[in-house]
Amino acid sequence: MPMASNDKNKQTGKNRAFVQSLGHAWDGLRALFHYERNFRKHLLVGSLAVIAGAILRLSLNEWLWLVLAIFLVLIAETLNTIVEAVVDLVVGTTYHDLAKRAKDVAAGGVLLAAIFAVIVGALVMLPALSRWF
Repeated sequence: MPMASNDKNKQTGKNRAFVQSLGHAWDGLRALFHYERNFRKHLLVGSLAVIAGAILRLSLNEWLWLVLAIFLVLIAETLNTIVEAVVDLVVGTTYHDLAKRAKDVAAGGVLLAAIFAVIVGALVMLPALSRWF
């Protein structure tokens, strides 16, 4: 992931202010969106779930479960991206069994989060759909 050559991307020490920390966090979210296809897909599916929830007029409790599931998937994808980047940085193009295992386990974490989200979506949306019929 190429980084811009301006000075703020060359910081090596602690952040001096909360606003600076927020700026780095925002840069990270932009990088996720720009470089990670699966993050964009998860964001799209999560947005569709939110739209469906609004149409189905979910209860507060249903919203809490739905939002938890969506954010869990996005956080898992973020952690997966971190693992992949660090492993690639350390091993480069050399194949290593442990590097493959680390990447596979991180991807498995995303899969578990996605399965959880599908289960929560079904448990929340199906009863809400049945209220319409």
